[in-house]
Amino acid sequence: MALKYQFNKTAMQFLKKQLKIRENALPTLKSKESALRMTVKKEKENLLKLEEKYNSLYKKIKDFSELWGEFNVTYFSVKNINIDIKKIAGIKTPILGSVDYDIKEFSNFLNPVWFVEGINLLKELSEIEIEIEIQKKKIAILEYARKKTTQKVNLYEKVQIPEYSEAILKIKRYLEDVDNLEKSAQKITKQKLSSKGA
Repeated sequence: MALKYQFNKTAMQFLKKQLKIRENALPTLKSKESALRMTVKKEKENLLKLEEKYNSLYKKIKDFSELWGEFNVTYFSVKNINIDIKKIAGIKTPILGSVDYDIKEFSNFLNPVWFVEGINLLKELSEIEIEIEIQKKKIAILEYARKKTTQKVNLYEKVQIPEYSEAILKIKRYLEDVDNLEKSAQKITKQKLSSKGA
């Protein structure tokens, strides 16, 4: 949408003010964009580490698949996931607070000895899986914020700042032309008056 303005000093002052706001905001937006880009990269690396950790632990559990056939799945379930919020470059992102589990009591005499260790492995595995999902959500939020910031930087840098600068220049030239015409008209009037007086 083209910038609309009037050819007067008030409009020029308004445009100068808007231009200054954008010029002052641009470095901050650029540093925010850079910080978000670096953070997204770091968070993606963290996600890869979590996925590797999950795959390694899952393989360890899968190696004992015959034993897991004895495990009663009703003994273990995730009860509640507590998610905290952390601000990164002014963007609210989720982080895992804690995970509450519902672990049914079972007899150590009637069940295999490894059940306690099995529950600990399941806790670890489920916590990593939950962290992976939260990490993916965090990355999506940060990517969206980075994209929006990049769009704003481009809007300011490539569209609005040049538009405002050009509009100010056009108004300046117009006002100078009007001023020159007025001065010329005054000179002509003076010359006519002086020639009539002579």
